[in-house]
Amino acid sequence: MRPKHNFKNLIVWKKAVDLAVHIYELTQIFPSEEKYGITSQMRRSSVSIPSNIAEGTARNSSKSFSNSLDISLGESFELETQAIISNRVGLLEDETFENLTNQISEVQKLIIGFRNSVESNPY
Repeated sequence: MRPKHNFKNLIVWKKAVDLAVHIYELTQIFPSEEKYGITSQMRRSSVSIPSNIAEGTARNSSKSFSNSLDISLGESFELETQAIISNRVGLLEDETFENLTNQISEVQKLIIGFRNSVESNPY
């Protein structure tokens, strides 16, 4: 069976990949003592967002795909929390933080919209 969606063509996946790349760029300037702390956590969360979207496209039911999107959404909120902490401890400046949270919010809205579409148009 062929996946209903080619994940590489999905705007939500592309935006999530852009977010992950942005996180890698931002965390490069974090102190080396954070390598196994917040840097690792933020990178893992950000990579998990598009990865779960891609994984969901291989699922054979709308319910399974929706579950993968739920996991992606949860990871995006985890990343947002990590960004808030990074800002509050001085690792992210306010302007950078604001831009990042706007990007995260956009991805969250896209995931929610896509999940709603998947749930209303079952396989």
